[in-house]
Amino acid sequence: MLALFAALSLSDHRLRVVGTDIVTGYVGSTATARVRGVSCSWHNWWPQFHTASTVDGLKTQFHANVVRTFIGVEKENGYLTNKQKAMDCCYAVIDECIKQNIYGIANFAAFQLHLKEATDFFTAVAGKYKNSEYIIYELMNEPESAPWSQIKSYSQSLIKRIRAIDPKNLILVPTPQWDQKVLDAANDPITGVDNIAYTLHIYTATHPKSFQDDTRQAKKKIAIWADENGAMNSDGKGPLDRTGWNSWISFYEELGIPWLGYGTQDTSETCSIFKKTDSFSDLSEWGTLLKQTILKYQ
Repeated sequence: MLALFAALSLSDHRLRVVGTDIVTGYVGSTATARVRGVSCSWHNWWPQFHTASTVDGLKTQFHANVVRTFIGVEKENGYLTNKQKAMDCCYAVIDECIKQNIYGIANFAAFQLHLKEATDFFTAVAGKYKNSEYIIYELMNEPESAPWSQIKSYSQSLIKRIRAIDPKNLILVPTPQWDQKVLDAANDPITGVDNIAYTLHIYTATHPKSFQDDTRQAKKKIAIWADENGAMNSDGKGPLDRTGWNSWISFYEELGIPWLGYGTQDTSETCSIFKKTDSFSDLSEWGTLLKQTILKYQ
């Protein structure tokens, strides 16, 4: 009896999909995983935030328990033209997340389908982190024009490759129209594989509240992960929409959907969580709101 109790008490931090919920704990647990955190911004423009110190600050100051890399693919000095820099930035974040016992998302931040390059990327990442409980694979950032049929085929190929190396850790599948058409995926989900969720991106000053109806309907069929959110326009600019932000966060909390805010940069854009430096004592209005929101729930 004591041996059985000890076995059941062992905590497994790996995130798992059970039905349409994302859970954590020992196998058999149905406790909803409460995962809230911050996405980095483009590694090719703000590599200074793809660092151990940034991860440490997000954990200790924001109480984030997940940090998302943002490995730019097509833009200048991105993965397609400087692969080594991209991998170095990705590894710096994920290494520190694992060290800090929080989740790290390896995000291949492309707008178009680059299957060969993505296969190389995830082969390397899965090979390095397959034994960790904290790694999460995000197959693509925001499909700009590809329909679900093409995204599905692309994702199935990558899932097969990752699962040949890492059979357990969570994989995040993109959805059409910059990760907004979750119903497309819900109505024709990927089958025959375990532990996958589908991504949703919301910028509350742009995207209508009706998207919540679509998300609620999709959540009945698939697990959803809201890994990029902001209280401003979808271009990262404009005034903060605090009412919409609070509405969406309450919605995520109600449905048990993990969520992250965007992003780690220091420009004049509203979506920059820092002002002019990389100091956690120099937060923007948005950075302060995001920090307060995570602290409220975490």
